[in-house]
Amino acid sequence: MEKNLIDRIKARFLRIAALALCVVTGVGVASAEPVAVKGTVTSASDGEPLIGVTVQVKGTTTGTSTDIDGNYTIKVEMGTSLTFSYVGMQARTIKVTSDRLDVALVEDTGTLEELMVVGYGVQKKKLVTGATSQIEGDDIAKMNTTSPLQAMQGQIAGVNIASDSGQPGSEMKVTIRGLGTIGNGSPLYLIDGVGGDISTLNPADIESIDVLKDAASAAIYGAQAANGVVLITTKQGREGKAKVTFDGYFGWQTNAKKVKLLNAEQYMMIMDEQNVNEGLPKYDWASMKDIHNADGSIIDTDWMDYMIQKNAKTQSYTIGVTGGSKTSTYALSLGYLNQEGIVGGPDVSNYSRYNFRINSDHKLFGNLLTIGEQVSFVYSQSTGIQVGDPYSNTLREAFGVNPLTPVYDADGNFYDTTGNDYYADGGNPYGFMMKTINNRSNNATFSGNVYAQLEPIKNLKIKTVFGAVYGASKWRRYTPKYHFSPFSYQNYDTVDQNTTQSLGLTWTNTISYDFDIKDHAFNVLLGMEAYRYQGDYLGGGQINLKEGFNNWNHAYIDNGTGSNLADRGMALSGYPLDQERRISYFARVGWNWREKYMINFTIRNDGSSNFASGHRFGWFPSVSAGWNLSSEDFMEGTRDWLSFLKIRASWGRVGNQNVDKYQYLAPIKNQNIHYFFGQYLGPNGQIDGGYGENIYNNWGAYPSRLGNMDLTWETSEQTNVGFDARLFNSRLSVNFDWYMKTNKDWLVVAPILATAGTDAPFINGGNVKNTGVELGISWTDIIGNDFSYTIGVNGAYNKNKVGSIPNEDGIIHGDTGMLYDNSAECYRAQNGMPIGYFWGFKTDGIFQNQKEINDWKAAGHGILQADPQPGDIRYADINNDGTIDDNDKVNLGNGMPKFTFGFNINLAWRNFDLGITASGMAGYKILQSYRNQAHQQQNYTTRILDRWHGEGTSNYLPRVTNSNINWQFSDIFLQNGDFLRISNLTFGYNFAPLINQSWLSNCRLYFQIQNLVTFTKYDGMDPEIGYGTQPWVSGIDVGYYPRPRTFLFGVNLGF
Repeated sequence: MEKNLIDRIKARFLRIAALALCVVTGVGVASAEPVAVKGTVTSASDGEPLIGVTVQVKGTTTGTSTDIDGNYTIKVEMGTSLTFSYVGMQARTIKVTSDRLDVALVEDTGTLEELMVVGYGVQKKKLVTGATSQIEGDDIAKMNTTSPLQAMQGQIAGVNIASDSGQPGSEMKVTIRGLGTIGNGSPLYLIDGVGGDISTLNPADIESIDVLKDAASAAIYGAQAANGVVLITTKQGREGKAKVTFDGYFGWQTNAKKVKLLNAEQYMMIMDEQNVNEGLPKYDWASMKDIHNADGSIIDTDWMDYMIQKNAKTQSYTIGVTGGSKTSTYALSLGYLNQEGIVGGPDVSNYSRYNFRINSDHKLFGNLLTIGEQVSFVYSQSTGIQVGDPYSNTLREAFGVNPLTPVYDADGNFYDTTGNDYYADGGNPYGFMMKTINNRSNNATFSGNVYAQLEPIKNLKIKTVFGAVYGASKWRRYTPKYHFSPFSYQNYDTVDQNTTQSLGLTWTNTISYDFDIKDHAFNVLLGMEAYRYQGDYLGGGQINLKEGFNNWNHAYIDNGTGSNLADRGMALSGYPLDQERRISYFARVGWNWREKYMINFTIRNDGSSNFASGHRFGWFPSVSAGWNLSSEDFMEGTRDWLSFLKIRASWGRVGNQNVDKYQYLAPIKNQNIHYFFGQYLGPNGQIDGGYGENIYNNWGAYPSRLGNMDLTWETSEQTNVGFDARLFNSRLSVNFDWYMKTNKDWLVVAPILATAGTDAPFINGGNVKNTGVELGISWTDIIGNDFSYTIGVNGAYNKNKVGSIPNEDGIIHGDTGMLYDNSAECYRAQNGMPIGYFWGFKTDGIFQNQKEINDWKAAGHGILQADPQPGDIRYADINNDGTIDDNDKVNLGNGMPKFTFGFNINLAWRNFDLGITASGMAGYKILQSYRNQAHQQQNYTTRILDRWHGEGTSNYLPRVTNSNINWQFSDIFLQNGDFLRISNLTFGYNFAPLINQSWLSNCRLYFQIQNLVTFTKYDGMDPEIGYGTQPWVSGIDVGYYPRPRTFLFGVNLGF
């Protein structure tokens, strides 16, 4: 019985132990229940999602991959380690601690295996031997600029991008590695291989932009590449389900800086002082009725407050769709953009643009044949003010009008200064602007190409591409009657219309073959290209519109009443645009051994109709070499800190055929050339009434210049040496280049005798050398699992020097009258000097008293003023000949910067992102001329308050006088233009992970400020002035339309 009891106790204990074990085991099994871990994998450098990242449980084959939006889901146990790997990125292994795990991956040296766009093809990044730079399209789109060029500012070393004007829709001036010509200095832009206008391209459509900076990279484009090449690749479709994106923003703009003009009190003080300095009495202001308000107070108009408006709106919206199968992919987009101007508001300055694009690729018969197209349509509409030289510049007029002039009269109409008892000639710039707002330009451009590529054997590709760019534009302007002064009036209303159509066709055929012979790899390209361009222009004008039709809606030529050309009641013109034809043949051979040593040869033969027979063709060769030094065995010891190092060198010759057509010919001039032999003389030699009519019926012609059938290409030769390095596991990237570029055989006017009877012919001659260095550095890293950052800086230095100009005085002269009425030449190109340097008098302070004047004379120095007085400028007598004249004028500086630089900072933490972009320039001058010095009653900026008005008060700005003797062009017109601009600050947050819906892959909201702050000593509205009165000069501010400060709220959605 005792034994049975013991057995029962044992059995019960075993049952309890088994139950406890099951409970413990059950708990253990429950604790190991898998959880669904979700997350997004992005690139640390730009925060963009990565498609196809492998997500694998460490030590197993279990895994998944990210979808088209970079998202993944995987079931694993807590504490499991996941490995994230992706081509071109460093793999990361992270332990799972929650059901949400977002990961950022850093670029690896393997990114050097990625392909870069080069001329007529692609090439591995690590095998590129030329000087090229690339910007990703997403980085461009994030900047939310109207033009992609503005987003590129400060982002590529050696590429100087400056605004010609801040008016909406205006173009940018782009200079790559210094200015090399007095002609067209713009680079060649190719959009998917076809020439196009980058400024009208929707930034959201761009996949990447590659800039070919040296001649070896650009020589494959021959005569079009002297100023560099910019290759734009638009977004292509991707295999997978359709992805829909929406990107939009809305914002407002304001002026970042205001020019301070004298107010009424300050102005009257200066005007009185001018009179006193001339020995005249002060003005009797109290007796002048027209400068007083009705209550007796002095009129005090701040013209800038009227001209520049606040809270001008800007907005942009783009819808994109991408997707496809293994055999067909597509990408299409539709965009709208509108930007109102800050000068005058939306009725005065406005730009709207509509973009449509569709790209598709289709593989047929396996991979044997691929066909596709890239097609876009752009329609834009714009209105604007005049932004040109001093005589066609709306803002400049506002700088000069005195503050004692009202904007409106007592009846609420725009004030007319005619008869004003202080100054009748002042005019009304605001009234003029508002009366001339009725102008509109409409432009439509169809651009596209279709291609077919045959690959009969692996890596042998035969490709043909046909591209077309059709442009149509129309412009209309209505100007009603107005009268603002004796010199600013129009006694009849006018209408002007014109239309232009053009068509450019390109046909490109290439055959390429990549093959290996043991450890030697070769790539060969042969091709030809043909291009033709033609178009026509038609324009007309009318005056005195019919009653009831004298308004913008009815302002068309048919509604005018002008009856004939003789009394200028009508104006008609029509002509074909200059036709152009080109034919080209080109080849490239590349070789590398184990991707360690590389050599590339290119050659192109271009023929152009711009030159005479026998001089139409030119040869443009290049050679480049590279050495991947880090692949050498003797570098083994450096690989723990040096990931990659490549040394490269190149030489090449390219051409510039961007010259006016037919310059080798002697053109026949027949416009406004009329013969009159006296048959219309009446009694006493008076012209009778028949002259006006008959003069238009008796036209003549003559050769306007001599011809030169030997005229040929401008050419550019460039040598480049540089290196690319990746250090510290590819977190640090360094790129360096030194270059020497010589442009020669400019087209200049020959020296001839005046007895030739017509203008001189063009000849080849003149050259300029640009020498410089470029440096780009970036650091990308991750801290923890979810904080990543990228910091990039770049800078460039360029020295520009003209070699020889084979005309009479070795000078290409600038225009006169560009500062004020009848002012002297102030810029030029000259042997031994930079292109477009400012040429004028150097000052040596201000004469403080009569003794200084006497001492200066006694020393034998020259004085410009006929009767010098204390307070006058002391001009430096450079040649010590006792006379101040043109022989004493010197190089005062240059409007092109010697240094350009920029930096960007991108931070990402979890779903937050912060981006900062900056750009700057240094080593250049700005010529500022806001006042017409020929008119004594014009206003000044507050800078004049620092003038000389007594001994010791100033040694820089002279006394004020009624004459302009102290305002001959000198260094007092120039200011230091150096600046650093924080051009973009963006803060965003992606709500998609919080919303956590499968249909929503991206929901990023952001706030952005453009043109946040500019650090500069320049007192004008904007130091970034690409404008010049000639293409080869920059930095002239005669009333620059400033770039606005912009505040944006935006959203990026992905479905």
